[in-house]
Amino acid sequence: MKLSEKIKAIKFRKKGLSYSFIKRNIEVSKSTLSRWLKDIELTQEQQEKMLKGREISRYAAARAKQNKRIEQTKIIIESGKKEFSSFLGKGLFLSCLSLYWAEGDKNNLERVKFTNSDADMISLMMRWFREVCKVPEKKFRIALHVHNLHLRKNVIKYWSEVTKIPKSQFHKIYIKPTTLKYRRNILYNGTCAIIVNDKKLFRKIVGWKLGLIDYFKISPCSSTDRTRDF
Repeated sequence: MKLSEKIKAIKFRKKGLSYSFIKRNIEVSKSTLSRWLKDIELTQEQQEKMLKGREISRYAAARAKQNKRIEQTKIIIESGKKEFSSFLGKGLFLSCLSLYWAEGDKNNLERVKFTNSDADMISLMMRWFREVCKVPEKKFRIALHVHNLHLRKNVIKYWSEVTKIPKSQFHKIYIKPTTLKYRRNILYNGTCAIIVNDKKLFRKIVGWKLGLIDYFKISPCSSTDRTRDF
């Protein structure tokens, strides 16, 4: 390396400039730069200024990432809203969209989740996810909540047959305590939750729901952000 480059690097560092800034202005490896500058100590003021600069950079990067996510979310939701009309007349789409609106997850995790104890309804929703939402089989996860009174050895097998999802894609059963002394419904097999961790699908379903609202002229809720209630 040229001596002039080392001298320039030292001058930059003594001014309190970061390694990344110096590397952008001098073509040198990080290891060489560290060797040149290892004995140069920054003043307290320089250290505080550099730390503040890093915090500002991190904040700017985080803000840019957030803005990008918000913009992408709006695009997907609007796309789903526009394509709603193309599904009109398809009973499976409309009925299951309504069911999801009623029983699906309504949190900010942007996770697709539908929970119910009715096996026929779960089976119907699985058709919707497969045929309409085009969810790949490997993305399905099933979570079961069962009262200890209703826990049976074959409960996973039962819901596996209903959902056509292999047992390997089932979460560990959540067993809920109960004060009941006997089974009131001998056919009850707990609640089954279909889970798909797919933010894009979640946002598209939001768009479909907004399309449904607009098509049937449903009065909007009081919230200024109509996507948050889904």
